[in-house]
Amino acid sequence: MVTGAGGGIGAALARRFAAGGARVAVNDLDAAKAEATAREIGAVAVPGDASTVVPAAREALGGTVDIFCANAGVGTGGGPEAPDDAWELAWDVNVMAHVRAARALLPEWLERGAGRFVSTVSAAGLLTMVGAAPYSVTKHGAYAFAEWLSLTYRHRGIAVHAICPQGVRTDMLAATGAAGELVLTPTAIEPAAVADALFAAMAEERFLVLPHPEVGEYYTARAGDTERWLGGMNRLQRKLEGAGRPEAVVEPAAGAAAAEEAAR
Repeated sequence: MVTGAGGGIGAALARRFAAGGARVAVNDLDAAKAEATAREIGAVAVPGDASTVVPAAREALGGTVDIFCANAGVGTGGGPEAPDDAWELAWDVNVMAHVRAARALLPEWLERGAGRFVSTVSAAGLLTMVGAAPYSVTKHGAYAFAEWLSLTYRHRGIAVHAICPQGVRTDMLAATGAAGELVLTPTAIEPAAVADALFAAMAEERFLVLPHPEVGEYYTARAGDTERWLGGMNRLQRKLEGAGRPEAVVEPAAGAAAAEEAAR
């Protein structure tokens, strides 16, 4: 089951699983997009809210879901001034949809001692994203929940993977405008590369999936010298402001340029 699979990373994941011979259920809030992806790969469409999709996915897949990809997400910009409904939407889609899916899946998985939960987080879940507090905070939450699932249930047969890419060539990247061009586009990858990275991690039973390997170095730098890293991120913030572009950058990414500056 792949949520948010009407396009972008979700569609790439669905294609990769289908190519490997899996029966795939394609979910998207946009029914037409879900159905288009499903037709393309010979899967079944299960449109609707990702938070409530597990029962329909079970029915579509013949009674059980072996792998659940919590991929649906929203990119919400702004800071504390962002309205409550924007914060609530980011929290609901980026975190609580994962919690609700796990709540529905875990009893069966624990009973049979097998199951795989894939969370599309973002490099922002390991680092942060300038101009997008709701996105950054909730992606940190998504990562923390995936981490908690892994450490709690891995000895009971539950595998968990957290995918943390930077810029990916999707509609979301195209919508970021000039700020996206500055921060994300230079190292952006195709959605299929994200699927490749996930399959490599599954083969190795590895939790952390880094389609951009350099994110691991930035994560280490952030933990090893937090003040220096924060200074680098602040330089990026000032660069955006100085260019007259303080708008949010909401593609799954985390400020590679700032991380590189922080390491200098």
